[in-house]
Amino acid sequence: MIFSLAVYAAPYSQEGSATALRFAESALRQGHQLYRVFFYADGVHNSSHLHTPPQDENNLPERWKALAESYEVDLVVCIAASLRRGILNSEEASRYEKPSHNCEAPFNISGLGQMIDACVNSDRVITFA
Repeated sequence: MIFSLAVYAAPYSQEGSATALRFAESALRQGHQLYRVFFYADGVHNSSHLHTPPQDENNLPERWKALAESYEVDLVVCIAASLRRGILNSEEASRYEKPSHNCEAPFNISGLGQMIDACVNSDRVITFA
C-alpha cells in the first residue's frame, strides 16, 4: 500500500508528529511505501534544524531527516504556513532579504499542489494533528 501523511502538529507541543513518525517507520518496515509527508500549519516546525532538545529526549526533526534519508521519503513543507511561522530555506531567506534560514534538505518548501499530488498518487492519506 502507498501512504502519504499530512502532519499538522508541531514536534514538541502535541503528539501528532511523533505518532506520524512512528506510523511511517512501522509502515516502511512492513514493506509499504511512503510517497510523501506533507507538513502543514504548525507541523512546519518539524523542518527547523534549530531545535535542540536535551540529549535524553527525542529529536523529532532529526528523526524525520533520518527517515527521509534511509527510505528516500519526500518531506514537503507548505510554503504559506512556513513563511507565516518563520521557517525559511536559503532561497526564501534570500527572496525576503532575511539574514539566515532554518530549513534544509531533505525538507523541501513547496505549495499545496504537492499535497494534491500526494492524494492522487497514494492509496491512503492519513492526517496527524
